[in-house]
Amino acid sequence: MGMNEFSRRKIGLLICLLAAAATFGEGLAVCRRAAGQETAAAVRLTIDYGDGVQKTFMALTWKEKMTVFDALQAAEKHSHGIKVAFSGRGETIFVTAIDDDANEGASGRNWRYTVNDQAAQYSAGVKELKAGDAVAWRFAK
Repeated sequence: MGMNEFSRRKIGLLICLLAAAATFGEGLAVCRRAAGQETAAAVRLTIDYGDGVQKTFMALTWKEKMTVFDALQAAEKHSHGIKVAFSGRGETIFVTAIDDDANEGASGRNWRYTVNDQAAQYSAGVKELKAGDAVAWRFAK
């Protein structure tokens, strides 16, 4: 690598890092690619307990055919993980509780998920994710 290419890469990386800092790190993956570093594909998972508390897993490792439920299970295995209770399998998986908050039925609060702010249309056991997707589980009416 010539000196000019090295200098251009350093300047590009500096600009990337400044942009990433301004966006609270959202651009860091782009900066790593610009610097010639590969990053693992990931999904973000947020658990919103409905009382002002959220737990976010910023970079769960994404895998081919990964489902929303697989992301929950990955968060469960994390050292600061969550507890998930569910019934069924595959297309019939139904999340009944996350940590100590259990579904309350038709007149109460229940766990529902979105992917990239789009409401769930399928069971968490079949909805596949793409690298970079953001999943949010909210405990609400």
